[in-house]
Amino acid sequence: MRRNKKELPIKIISHRGASGHRPEHTLASYELGARHGGDFIEMDLVATKDGKLICRHEQEIGHTTDVAERPEFADRRTRRTIDGHEVEGFFAQDFTLAEIKTLRAVERLQDVRGMNAMMDGSYEIPTLDEVIELAFALTGELGRPIGIYPETKHPAYHVSQGLELEPTLIATLREAGLTGPEPRVPVFLQSFEAESLRKLAETELPLVYLMGTEEHWLHYTTPDGLAEVASFAHAIGPDKSLVIPTTEDGGLGEPTDLVANAHEAGLLVHPYTFRSENHFLPEQLRSDGEPGDYGGFAAEYEAFFEAGVDGVFTDFSRHAFLVREHFLTPEG
Repeated sequence: MRRNKKELPIKIISHRGASGHRPEHTLASYELGARHGGDFIEMDLVATKDGKLICRHEQEIGHTTDVAERPEFADRRTRRTIDGHEVEGFFAQDFTLAEIKTLRAVERLQDVRGMNAMMDGSYEIPTLDEVIELAFALTGELGRPIGIYPETKHPAYHVSQGLELEPTLIATLREAGLTGPEPRVPVFLQSFEAESLRKLAETELPLVYLMGTEEHWLHYTTPDGLAEVASFAHAIGPDKSLVIPTTEDGGLGEPTDLVANAHEAGLLVHPYTFRSENHFLPEQLRSDGEPGDYGGFAAEYEAFFEAGVDGVFTDFSRHAFLVREHFLTPEG
């Protein structure tokens, strides 16, 4: 069944940018995601030693920058416990923004995204301010709104380190004209931690509660749990297996009732993360070839669009855009 575009404005959320085509969390990745049809630039935010917000997947930056190869920073290697897990490496909180700006991004998924790995060392580590400027520029150039979709990463941990994320995020958004009911470009704010979203409520922006597959999330997938979420958020960002699970034989199963129940609670549904390579697809959707080769990604998108999701987090905005255009075109 095809749906009218006005009936179903499915949002394409460029996950860390066009991270299937460029090293993630770089301005080049963010820009390409928008040019490929993405509606939102999605980024994870962590804090530097001097309290600046930068875009990295985690506080530990050893796997996404060249810091481990920089002898001047060798003494920064350490161990920290983040949300109950001991992590060894290099942490953004031990570097000033000026020092971060001397580093260069590297591809996190080296074995799957070899073409991205060839770009290691090409791009700086962006700040939130730079991403906002990029969104404004692309909105003007492309003639359509390019929104931003920041995530507060491990916010409780940041509080414990005296680097609370929310006040700086709110101040930055406010200064850029991105708070209130009519921001300059669309904005969603996301977090796995409800307390962080409650702190962000003063922005009057839509808030997204991210949900994983661990047991403690199960309550929030029930009607009662979703009603609780609706008291502090406007949308959920569930792991996509909570919407459509994978069957034992490696196919896509039947949709759960999560989308219907979330909509009943007044919540939008933006599942994560859609990736086009064989390595990430259900076995029955994989093509012959290498783990980094593309498989039958269109079938996966269509299944989720049929299930009624309101948006998708994707590493391949162009693929999502093309499938959406086909899906939303009335049959003639």
